Amino acid sequence: MSQDIYPVKPHIAERAYIRSMDEYQRLYRLSLDNPDWFWGEQAKAITWFHPYQSVLDSDYEEVDFSWYSGGRLNASFNCIDRHLPDLGERTAIIWVEDEPGVYRHITYRELKHNVARVANVLLNHGVRKGDRVCIYMTMIPDLAYAMLACARIGAVHSVVFGGFSAEALRDRIIDAKCKVVMTANEGLRGGKKVPLKKTVDRAVEGMSLVEAVLVARRTDTDVEMRAGRDYWLDEECHRQRSTCTNAWMGAEDPLFILYTSGSTGKPKGLMHTTGGYLVYAAFTHRLIFDYHPGDIFFCAADIGWVTGHSYIIYGPLANGATTVLFESTPLYPDPGRYWRIIDDLGVNVLYTAPTALRALAQAGDSWVKKYRRDSLRILGTVGEPINPEVWRWYHDVCGDKRCAVVDTWWQTETGGVLITPLPGVTPTKPGSATLPFFGVKPVVIDVNTSKPLDGNGVSGALCLASPWPGQARTVWGDHKRFRDTYFSTYPGYYFTGDGVKRDEDGYYWITGRIDDVLNVSGHRIGTAEIESALVAHEAVAEAAVVGYPHDIKGTGIYCYVLLNSDYQNGDAEQLVGALKQQVRNAIGAFAAPDIIHIASGLPKTRSGKIMRRILRKVASSEYEGMGDTSTLAEPDVVQRLIDEHKLQHP
Repeated sequence: MSQDIYPVKPHIAERAYIRSMDEYQRLYRLSLDNPDWFWGEQAKAITWFHPYQSVLDSDYEEVDFSWYSGGRLNASFNCIDRHLPDLGERTAIIWVEDEPGVYRHITYRELKHNVARVANVLLNHGVRKGDRVCIYMTMIPDLAYAMLACARIGAVHSVVFGGFSAEALRDRIIDAKCKVVMTANEGLRGGKKVPLKKTVDRAVEGMSLVEAVLVARRTDTDVEMRAGRDYWLDEECHRQRSTCTNAWMGAEDPLFILYTSGSTGKPKGLMHTTGGYLVYAAFTHRLIFDYHPGDIFFCAADIGWVTGHSYIIYGPLANGATTVLFESTPLYPDPGRYWRIIDDLGVNVLYTAPTALRALAQAGDSWVKKYRRDSLRILGTVGEPINPEVWRWYHDVCGDKRCAVVDTWWQTETGGVLITPLPGVTPTKPGSATLPFFGVKPVVIDVNTSKPLDGNGVSGALCLASPWPGQARTVWGDHKRFRDTYFSTYPGYYFTGDGVKRDEDGYYWITGRIDDVLNVSGHRIGTAEIESALVAHEAVAEAAVVGYPHDIKGTGIYCYVLLNSDYQNGDAEQLVGALKQQVRNAIGAFAAPDIIHIASGLPKTRSGKIMRRILRKVASSEYEGMGDTSTLAEPDVVQRLIDEHKLQHP
């Protein structure tokens, strides 16, 4: 193997479920050669009301995959009720409030009572099996109760990140045809209030589709409540019993919809099913984070994204773990927040994003070393490739060189981690996601020939050659889009949209998006969404959005805009501010552009196609190696863009 490799930690290897690379390789080959047996074994960790008839039924031509057909189960039962006889008094969720040092421990028994009451509220408001419920909250216990209550009665939850705008929320409510919206009067994040109910009011204005809005109380702020539509969740819960029957769900019945940005058109509502998803979330959580009973698991993601679904709620709770629900930010009130929580709670596993780590590293080592962190055993990363230097800082400073670093790669579409080291088993390389998880068969495709590349030391498009239980089954209401997006580019393979390098040791290095989706602070944002928001402003004739290297976010948002003639001599600074606000309003603050470049033209071919590779080069201040520009309709536009970039952003 190459020099830059970190050996396994002996103290972690001693208790790992898999003890050696030889054992990993044997089981990995078995998981590919005999998937029915392998995934049948993993399904034994889940309680089934009725046994399944087959493990996998797949049709590649129709792009239909069915796991555990005929089986009946319930995700809420598996995450709560089955633990009550032995673990009823164990803490299920530790809520870390926005205000430092304020913690609330919720036992499995309390969780059951609260979830059952919310489930009865939903039933009382006419929600039935198969109905969709939109959940628009920040990180409060009511969010967990709402998700598990939906699962309990067979409703399909659609969690929308609390930072999305009213317009983005409205689109998602309409697409999923949600009859109930669950929110809070306000949220708290980093000492600031988030006007959740006001945003919901704007989103559902004039909408007959939504029959009820259930509002949790997070702050003392009064909000407008519309009679006959809006109800306080706590008042509704007080009327309900603390018991509610678990619906018998088919393994392929929908569990949730989660929207993710696409390179074109509206966001995709990816649908995950109950059986396969739950098996995969629980199995990956147990092995990848070396979970053992009594561990405190701290995934610092937001449940508005898939990481929170799989590794704050469903994976940990299915395993009877204690999971941390973090309301605040890693920098509030100071860059020591993570490390204080770890000491206060005795956290064993931290799972966070490279974006957060870059910001913490910039703040200096002293904020880390102020705290002991001696309970930590595993350090995980998620959401985007991690820079090798940040990986080393995470390992050396945050983990005192004694913790295993688990750099995971996966997507909303995959439901759980696909490429990852196993702590105590896999030697690691800073910046590499290392090797595939069980049942996962990565393939590197040559983007020019569309053929698989054998051997090591190759680069191309990352595809997957075999199904796994946690994968999304479809785009809600549009299976053709699901097929076209993921299975048409390279027929016979699932195309991830990411580029990859497989090095000389067979380790995988994710090189970023191939399509026009930006990974900003671990959030996937479609360039088409941002361009549409910009063009909606009366000043903008055309817009093109690309990513560029950003010290904190990993990828920043760089927007080229062409102005309508009436605005070309106006106040540029004021216009730039207005355009950034336009994107905030249309999508959310997290999608706000970092740089808006008012351009005199765009590099287009004679057929009108924008050459985005040139735009990426200019945005990154890489002025050499532009490649062949002879096909441009206006070749001198490249130099103009470079000159403008230097002038506007010296």
